[in-house]
Amino acid sequence: MKVTHVSLRPTDAANAAGRPALTPELLAATGARYSRSDEGLDAILAKIDPDNPDKSVDSIFRMVDYGHQSIADMAPVALFMDGVSLLLAYLLWSLCPLAGGQESSTRYIKMSAEGLVDAETLGIPESSRDVWQLRMTQAFEAYGTALTFWEKIGDTHPELTRIPASLLSDPSPKAKRTVERMRRNYAFDRARYFLPVAARTNVMMVQSARAWVTLVQHLLSHPLSEARTLGEGIRGELALVAPRLLRHAVEKPSLVAGQAAEWRSLSDADNPYADTDPYTCEGNDAVFLQVMEPYESAGNQFARDLADHDNRYAFVGETLRRTAVRFSWSAVAFAEIRDLNRHRTGTKYCPLTPVGFYCALDQLPMQDSRYDALIQIGRLSLQEAGGISDPTAVYFALLGTQFPFEHTTTADKFIYEAELRTGTGSHYRYAQHLRDALALWYERYPATRGLILEGSAEPE
Repeated sequence: MKVTHVSLRPTDAANAAGRPALTPELLAATGARYSRSDEGLDAILAKIDPDNPDKSVDSIFRMVDYGHQSIADMAPVALFMDGVSLLLAYLLWSLCPLAGGQESSTRYIKMSAEGLVDAETLGIPESSRDVWQLRMTQAFEAYGTALTFWEKIGDTHPELTRIPASLLSDPSPKAKRTVERMRRNYAFDRARYFLPVAARTNVMMVQSARAWVTLVQHLLSHPLSEARTLGEGIRGELALVAPRLLRHAVEKPSLVAGQAAEWRSLSDADNPYADTDPYTCEGNDAVFLQVMEPYESAGNQFARDLADHDNRYAFVGETLRRTAVRFSWSAVAFAEIRDLNRHRTGTKYCPLTPVGFYCALDQLPMQDSRYDALIQIGRLSLQEAGGISDPTAVYFALLGTQFPFEHTTTADKFIYEAELRTGTGSHYRYAQHLRDALALWYERYPATRGLILEGSAEPE
C-alpha cells in the first residue's frame, strides 16, 4: 500500500498573466482573511512574505482558528492511494461521497492473483489464513476460467455482445480495435463476479484538507486493520501540505465505539439479514421504492417538472427537487454496489451481511455444465463471508457476493441516477436494477414515462 500526495503548480498561462500561486495552507489562510477584512485579495497578498510563507500562515491563524472546518475546506489536497483492496476502496467512497477522483476499473482491466492484498495487511486471523488463501486462489482461477468462457461466448454469439453490426462489418483498423475492446468489456462485465474483494486496486481522490482529516479519523478508528494502515499513510502525506491540521487527524473514541457497534450488529440475532440461508446461490433481488411528496397531489406536477428535461443534466422542476425518495434492493452484487455507491448525493446504506451470490447465470445463452463448478466457488465464499462476527470475514467475499443496498435522496437525483445507470456504456446488471426501480416509479407516476430519459445500456 502506498499513498502519495501530488501538488498542483501554476500553468504557464497563469504565470504569464501574473496570477498568484499559494500552498494549500496559505490558500486557506488567505481565504480566511476575507472573514476579517474587506480589503480584497491584493491587500491580503501584499502582507504575505514570499520568503517565509509559514510565518504568514501562522500570523493569519492567530486571528482565525485553522481548526474551524470552513477554513480547512479551503485547502485542496490530491492523494493517490495504490494497492488498497476493492473493499477498502468501497469504504473510501462511502466516507467521501463528494470527493473527485477515479479508481482502477474491473470493467476494463484484467486482474490476476498477484494483485491480492496479503493476509497480514488485511488482518486475517492466523487460524483462518490457510482457508482464506485457498478460497482466494480458487476465486482467481474461477475468474480466469470465466473470462475465457465469456470471451468464447462473445465470439460464438456476437449478437449477445450488442456490438453494432456496422462496427462488426467495418474493416478499418480503428473499427477492429473498437470491436476488440467491446468484446473484452463484454467478458470482463460477466467474469468480474469471481474477483475477491481483497484484490488490489488504485484510487485517486482530490478533496479539501477538512475532508481528508475526517476520513483519517474514521480510518484510524476502524475495526479493519487495512483501514487503519491507510489512515496512517494518509496522515503522513497530509503532514506535507497541511501540518497544522494533524492534531485533528487522530483516532476518535466515538468513532471507534460507533463503527465497532455497527459491525457487531451484523451478527446480532435481530439482524434481519443474518438468518439468510448461506447455501443458497443467487439472492432474491426484490426492489423497493418509497416516495415522500412535499404536499398532497404533488405528483400531478412531476410531468410538468420534466417538460424541459432533454438530457440527464438538464433542468428538473422544483417539486421533484423537493420530493424525498428511498429506493433499495434486497440483494445486489458487490460489483454493482461499488458503482451505485459512487453517487454523490443522499445517504447510502449497505449492511455487509451476505445474502446470496450472483455470477451472470441469467446471461448464459443456454445452460452449461462447465459453469457449475464456478458457481460452487461463489457458494463457498458466501459461506465463509457469513462469519461476520469477525470483521475480516468480509474479505472472503467476491464481487458477486450479494448484500442489501439502499439509497435515500431526492427525486431529481434519483432520476439522474436512473438515466445515468441505464445509459450508453452502463453495466447490464446495475442498469437492470435501475430499470426495476423505474418500473415502480412509473406505476405511481405514469405521466413521467418517456420524460425520464431511460436508456438501454448499449455498449460503447
